[in-house]
Amino acid sequence: METFQALLTQKLAEALTAADLPQAGAVTPATDARFGDYQTNAALVLAKQLGQDPRALAQKIVDHLAVSEWCDPPTIAGAGFINLTLRTATIAAQTAGLLRDEGLGVEKAATPKRIVIDFGSPNVAKPMHVGHIRSTVLGDALARIASFLGHDVIRDNHIGDWGTQFGMVIYGWKNLLDRAALERDPIAELVRIYKGANDRATADSAVREACREELVKLQAGDAENFAIWTECVALSLREFEVAYKILDIHYDIQRGESFYNDRLAGVVERLLKSGLAEISEGAVCVFFRDIPELADKPCIIRKSDGGYNYATTDIATVDYRINDLKADTVWIVTGAPQQLHFRQIFEIAWREGYRADFRHITHGSILGDDRKLMKTRSGENVALRDVLEEAIGRARKIVDEKNPDLPEAERQAVAKIIGIGAVKYADLSQYRMTDYIFSWDRMLSFQGNTAPYLQNAYVRIRSIFRKAGEEFVPAKELVLVAPEERNLATRLCQFGEIVPTVLNDFRPNVLANYLFELANSFHAFYEACPVLKSTEPARSSRLALCELTARILHRGLDLLGIAVPEKM
Repeated sequence: METFQALLTQKLAEALTAADLPQAGAVTPATDARFGDYQTNAALVLAKQLGQDPRALAQKIVDHLAVSEWCDPPTIAGAGFINLTLRTATIAAQTAGLLRDEGLGVEKAATPKRIVIDFGSPNVAKPMHVGHIRSTVLGDALARIASFLGHDVIRDNHIGDWGTQFGMVIYGWKNLLDRAALERDPIAELVRIYKGANDRATADSAVREACREELVKLQAGDAENFAIWTECVALSLREFEVAYKILDIHYDIQRGESFYNDRLAGVVERLLKSGLAEISEGAVCVFFRDIPELADKPCIIRKSDGGYNYATTDIATVDYRINDLKADTVWIVTGAPQQLHFRQIFEIAWREGYRADFRHITHGSILGDDRKLMKTRSGENVALRDVLEEAIGRARKIVDEKNPDLPEAERQAVAKIIGIGAVKYADLSQYRMTDYIFSWDRMLSFQGNTAPYLQNAYVRIRSIFRKAGEEFVPAKELVLVAPEERNLATRLCQFGEIVPTVLNDFRPNVLANYLFELANSFHAFYEACPVLKSTEPARSSRLALCELTARILHRGLDLLGIAVPEKM
């Protein structure tokens, strides 16, 4: 279905052409409902370009703006804003159409892309911690939204399963391992033996050399060390999957850094042969002398000792994603500190002739009450599993208080939905570059912009239909009399406008804020407009508004990776 915004934007373009004016400005939802439903600043933009009076330009545009079929006569306000108010009958017809539209007003992308989204990316032999929430839930939400818009999405978990730390892990495995502890808590034991090996290496140069030799043996394909490494990877992946199952995160492929090992020598040889790389002080580097901000920051792709590093692996990863996966778009979701690294990687890819759309989607950090990175009292990273389990436990207490009559299994299922949804929404409702303070009380509140508030709105609607005790039959026509009905219907029609904009700057918070406003509009409608006790045709019309609100809340939260319960 064509959205109001798309329709009015087209009519604005036609009016500008008819008025012999350049294309300028945009049609956006009105910031204040008192002045209409949509507005455009086209006259103000043109006034700056042409040096003319904005109100006179606005009048010229309005004179050619053919929107009478859908809107009341346009009005001019302030310095030259053009305000557009939809006819109530227009809103009613569009809303009724949404009930028959599986996409709920969201149109598929005109030019679908094959997108590889790299997100999550935990490290083997280390626990996933609270910091992994941001990349994981942000990447998952973007993948869900891109898929919903019709793009071909490949979710890639680029796991850190190779590197110098494995020298110490293997040394610790051979000299410090407690098999019983490994069975009880594999990741905790791997962390313990790594720390133990590191402490010994710091105090004893002989141990440090032994760790280095273990790494060399692994890289040379030593059978024993390779077997230890393989078991470490398997144990880690098993732990990761537990967290992903709780979070309802799915990957299409999981490619560790080790997957690219046999491609690294070829990367260096190719870049040297093409002249993009050169030898400098024994190392192979790519210089960016023509880019001021990178001029003194070369990218080392082979160290002077002959070893490779993350940059080499990431260049090989680009090759794989473009040549093997046939991606025309690559999104990498990581923290902001890696901006320089990926700026270099993408620049090298561009110089090699790759014309894919490469995007590094950065994000801020999760903070504790002290406004510093969230840590345990001992200064360790807070384990992700601990956060998820506490979220479910806290939500369970809320469910027990609110609905003690729910069967045990249902209470636990609802607690998981509320707890995990609260953690995800607390992150996704923030602008991705914003650092935010992790607060259990705030995220689990049933008031304000939280997942429980939105989930409760959905549950309230479902309870209406349970009380009705009848199968929902869509009304052929909607009757919007009360202002709360009209406002809710208008908000429902904007879902198709909001969802595509999320990918413009990779901002799921835009969708989250829309859903919050939708829930607010529903609650205002619910308080002002009786549903089941009203007479026809209002009753059927209001049930239709309830049904559509539930569908959009359900779909919108699902696009954020958040489930909804039927009862709370």
